[in-house]
Amino acid sequence: MSGIHHVTAIAGRPNVNFDFYTRTLGLRFVKKTVNFDDPGTYHFYYGDEAGNPGTILTFFPWEHAAPGRVGVGQTQTTALRIPAQSIGFWAHRLVEAGAKHEAPIRRFGEVVLEFTDPDGMGLSLIGVPGAENEPAWTTGDIPAEHAIRGFHGVTLMLDSVELTGAILADVLGFTRVGQEGPYVRFKSEGAVGGIVDIREAKGFLPGRMGRGSVHHVAFRAKDDAEQAEIARKLSEVHGIYATEQRDRQYFRSIYFREPGGILFEIATDAPGFTVDEPIATLGTDLKLPRFLESKRQQIEAVLPTLEVAA
Repeated sequence: MSGIHHVTAIAGRPNVNFDFYTRTLGLRFVKKTVNFDDPGTYHFYYGDEAGNPGTILTFFPWEHAAPGRVGVGQTQTTALRIPAQSIGFWAHRLVEAGAKHEAPIRRFGEVVLEFTDPDGMGLSLIGVPGAENEPAWTTGDIPAEHAIRGFHGVTLMLDSVELTGAILADVLGFTRVGQEGPYVRFKSEGAVGGIVDIREAKGFLPGRMGRGSVHHVAFRAKDDAEQAEIARKLSEVHGIYATEQRDRQYFRSIYFREPGGILFEIATDAPGFTVDEPIATLGTDLKLPRFLESKRQQIEAVLPTLEVAA
């Protein structure tokens, strides 16, 4: 395993979500499809140029979803990597965009700029020395030297570190590397998407899933064999049983609840987002899996119009 594959969250209005992540944050709109289990709802994917694992932030935009509440048993914050010298650029940009944000702080020796998206989802930008040398998707008003470089990691809010930490270390390839206050850090070998922080929050209210909540965190498996080995370790060593493999068109997935109650996914790197459209036009057309293609007309009739003009 080499870290986080993607993070999937719940949004409200599709156009507001699209505008914030493509225009304010400058991510590429990698794929426009539907929730395979609820095909009357979009599933949006944002990421780098090709939607590489470790850069993919996805949303189910349910316009009338009630707001969620961050609490124990949920992902508190999704963190994105930027060059260390870009914190000032992004602080100014968030002010201009009217995004709710906090003053920069330091945690684990890194500068952290915390903010929320329009639905209240907790996000942060982490200034990483050397990140300017990593590939980046750029837009007209976000220069390459300041662009987001994928995930830094996630912060999970849990009642206890130990049981979840054992899954991260024994099964998912992370190493416990430090603690700062209530935050315990686990790190994988991969730089992008390689951090999981656990905030131990005994006695806090449990979280409530809704608009602005992270639905699940997906970790990488290079192929089906590695995914199967993870499932074996989960069951034989920890007594946790994953679902059967599900074909998500762009990766193959299994799911399980970690001991703190957060939904984890193991997603294969292959086949990727160019399986049904070329890299140059990713995100342009509505893409449906084969089993839904016969219902395209009905699906398109109920989906809201997405305004994608520059």
